[in-house]
Amino acid sequence: QVQLVESGGGLVQAGGSLRLACAASGRTFSRDAMGWFRQALGKEREFVAAISKGGSTIYADSVKGRFTISRDNAKNTVYLQMNNLKPEDTAVYYCAKSESSIYYSDSIRYSLWGQGTQVTVSS
Repeated sequence: QVQLVESGGGLVQAGGSLRLACAASGRTFSRDAMGWFRQALGKEREFVAAISKGGSTIYADSVKGRFTISRDNAKNTVYLQMNNLKPEDTAVYYCAKSESSIYYSDSIRYSLWGQGTQVTVSS
């Protein structure tokens, strides 16, 4: 069965760092764009970052300069390096797979989602 599994979430103090990983199983995703989204309690899911098949990236303004998305096609894994974390980054983080090789910030472009991993940033 094709699935995405996130890991790496946890509790960190403001200014700290975490690296999330999203492992894909069941098939290779090297030809697909991948994205990270997040949903804070009581809020709608929002775009965080995405990476194309070729490695081009796009970020939400709120994380630009602090977060870095990358992929290791040999390991079928996408990463989200999060530095200088802020309390407002607290959310459940989801990775998602697009049916396209081009990245999008619109969640409707993504067809497969992981179960999410909780990131909590304390002040």
